[in-house]
Amino acid sequence: MFTIGDFARYGRVSARMLRHYDALGLLCPDRTDPVTGYRYYGAAQLARLNRVIALKDLGFTLQQVRAVLDERVDTEELRGMLRLRRAELEEAMNAAASRLTRVEARLRSIESEGHMPDNDVIVKDIPAVRVAELTGTAAGYQPEEIGPVVGPLYDRLLPLLAKAGVSPSGPGIARYEDAPDGDGAITVHAGVTVEAPAGPLGDTGVTVVELPAFEAATIVHRGSMDGVLATEQTLGRWLDAHGRRTAGYAREVTLECPPDHAGWVTELQQPLAG
Repeated sequence: MFTIGDFARYGRVSARMLRHYDALGLLCPDRTDPVTGYRYYGAAQLARLNRVIALKDLGFTLQQVRAVLDERVDTEELRGMLRLRRAELEEAMNAAASRLTRVEARLRSIESEGHMPDNDVIVKDIPAVRVAELTGTAAGYQPEEIGPVVGPLYDRLLPLLAKAGVSPSGPGIARYEDAPDGDGAITVHAGVTVEAPAGPLGDTGVTVVELPAFEAATIVHRGSMDGVLATEQTLGRWLDAHGRRTAGYAREVTLECPPDHAGWVTELQQPLAG
């Protein structure tokens, strides 16, 4: 038998918490000394304590934890609940990291106000190119709206190209248009450069299209596309300062895309009006 202090140490909880669980009838000691009132716990009770803590970390109230344990949830069910909670927490962490990146990008844009680094922007002729692409729709043009659409499109695109026996011959090219139905929605084209005839690529759902040549103001963005705002606004200030008008949304040409998004290198190609 363990004293309450020893049991708390092995269970990595406080003795105060164990007293609280006892008061709720959630985890009662094996024996309480009738004279001293000292609580004693058995090693087998660590299993119930582990379940209490795990369920509490899942977001259950202590009353709900007691109800779940009274229904004798087996180990496999509990493991499934924990896996689900882990996935939810990972998703929340990723979303928080993306928000932080966007806040940092907004801050960099604010800090760069009044600065005009001309050498960051290059005007050049972009040649015609043929791309194989999949298309989707985003609710808007903000990074948090574009990212969840363009990422899965690329995840599908590359295996479909491999299935069709077509290999990329150049970089990925993402391009955007206002969706036909309006309301701020954006049509997202996730493509990759190929040497294949224009038209549908078999029954894959992929379409090969010829993108015409155009003149563009270009700038290189380094890092996750969640942080592209500061780079885009640098380009926008350059265009305004030089009196140039745009013709649609900027293309995003992937130059480098390692697994770590911080190492991404993307060229923004802003079409210029004549």
